[in-house]
Amino acid sequence: MNHDTLRERFAALRAEGKRHKDAAEALGVSEGEAIAAHTGEHPAALHATPLRGPWLELLQALELCGPVLALTRNASTVHEKTGVYRNLSGGAKMGIALGEEIDLRLFFSHWQAGFFVSEAAANAGQPPSLSLQFFDAGGLAVHKIFARDATDRGAFESVAQAHVDAAQPIVFQPAEAKASPRPDSEIDRAALTEAWGGMTDTHQFFGLLNKFEVERQQSFRLNDGGFTKRASRLAVRELLNEASFSGSPIMVFVGSPGCIQIHTGPVVRVEPMEMRGMQWLNVLDPGFNLHLREDLIDSVWIVEKPTSDGIVTSVEAFDRDGGLMAMFFGARKPGAPEREDWRELVRKLPGIEEVSA
Repeated sequence: MNHDTLRERFAALRAEGKRHKDAAEALGVSEGEAIAAHTGEHPAALHATPLRGPWLELLQALELCGPVLALTRNASTVHEKTGVYRNLSGGAKMGIALGEEIDLRLFFSHWQAGFFVSEAAANAGQPPSLSLQFFDAGGLAVHKIFARDATDRGAFESVAQAHVDAAQPIVFQPAEAKASPRPDSEIDRAALTEAWGGMTDTHQFFGLLNKFEVERQQSFRLNDGGFTKRASRLAVRELLNEASFSGSPIMVFVGSPGCIQIHTGPVVRVEPMEMRGMQWLNVLDPGFNLHLREDLIDSVWIVEKPTSDGIVTSVEAFDRDGGLMAMFFGARKPGAPEREDWRELVRKLPGIEEVSA
């Protein structure tokens, strides 16, 4: 469809309450394509201005804006943190943010396009929504940043204006189909297990998967009963409820292709919700919101990784397409052993056999 038609239909879906991602999917286009259709001169409520990098410099400039909302999502889970972008470092391909609230691992090689987005509020008299939105080559959102009430909106707009590139060509390509994992019979299970046992840092796990050309969940299955254990689909809800009840601080990781966003601290207000046939598991705390489609959980794994500080345990949830929805750890600093209250929490999580028995 042409851009005029796309904008009209997108506006109608937004008026029905659909979010950008859902409205774009209903129109059969990527979210990036839908936003790109709103560049240039037009009468629609949403306006998008193309941005240029370096992306790290843009993010570093946000510190002067004060508190903003950082949002990273995948197909089934949304992670939102409110805070100030501080302590950013890195380069053209990778970066890291180590602020007290905003904790990110950034993979800029997946940041194909960025936009400054202004969208008129539904209620007259309210200021427009302002955001910075970044997309990969397929038009999938990799990271978003929203101005909030406490944000210096003038500084926020200045950061965007300093990176405007109106001539930037915006081309999104259909995402390539996800490659199927290699057959289990082609994986050297014994060598994989030996290398797993020899890890000294959790960050070595990604390299281990690449070395043995094994898919993440496949590696868990091949080590089931050793370093991994299947848990019930209810384990994520039980984990969040127990963490809320006990006050044990946890870490919540949610990733897109271009960003991993992390919350470290307690979770307090855990609220399941059913809406339009979808079951959401929510954390609704000041400064941190998590929205996870509980009905899309297909499998949950308890995973142990050896490190120089002892075993580090994660709980990892996957959706029906094999996508990693979220990872949960006990709060810890490098050089410190895993918290015993986290290990006790994990020991209480229901296994497959407990639910099916």
